Amino acid sequence: MSTTSIRPHKLADAIAEHIKQMILEGSLQPGERLLSERDLSTKLDVSRPSLREALDKLISDGLLTTNAQGVAHVSEDIGKSMRDPLVQLMDTPEARFDCLELRAVVEAAAAGLAAERASEVDRETITRWFQAMVVAHEQQNVEEIARTDAEFHFAIYEASHNLMMLHFMRSIETILRSNVYLNRKNLYEHRRQRESQLHEHQAIYDAIMARDANAARAAAGEHMTTAMHTQREIFDEERRLEASIRRLARSDLVASGKTRTVRGAR
Repeated sequence: MSTTSIRPHKLADAIAEHIKQMILEGSLQPGERLLSERDLSTKLDVSRPSLREALDKLISDGLLTTNAQGVAHVSEDIGKSMRDPLVQLMDTPEARFDCLELRAVVEAAAAGLAAERASEVDRETITRWFQAMVVAHEQQNVEEIARTDAEFHFAIYEASHNLMMLHFMRSIETILRSNVYLNRKNLYEHRRQRESQLHEHQAIYDAIMARDANAARAAAGEHMTTAMHTQREIFDEERRLEASIRRLARSDLVASGKTRTVRGAR
């Protein structure tokens, strides 16, 4: 947290607003524990009574919770009402394609905004995750490829500095991470687009670093379009294979030596 002093007209309200903004912009994550009341008041350079009043307000608003020891945590329920029902849908291929379609729109917008708005801290974070993704590719570690892929995209969401976009994407973070993981795992297992996936991320990264918003949007859009096309091909292939297997298994279900009786035959 910043050590900048807070000196407003109504101190408790300003403290509450300061912490609230950190939660909404993703600087404070669901489940994270705040400093002790004493340490937090020192960090913010405010009195403990004013801090206590601010924390009570945030607890009342549902942004913070406290445990039995009175330690404050960022609420786990932020975005949960939207997240939980959708998680259950992600087991179906149709839902995964819907998620890819959503990502195609959001990823392009986020990349363009990140190219325009990313701070030096944002750019360092994006660079760190991209470099980690390159290493994961070199090691052919699919679990790490998927993890660094997801972190790379979330770093771009944060660098967009659009609080509505970031808050919405964080509310479905579990779904997005699952979607990224399943897509990457699918591509890797089917030996599809391994190198081109890295090249596509390189194009997004280069455009953001060059602060070229149009190129960033185009690169992110092309990346998602390719992902959707390839995943659809894999899904169709798997469906055809399953149909072939069912035909081969027909003999296990049909009585031998029996022919089908046609009604009305004489």
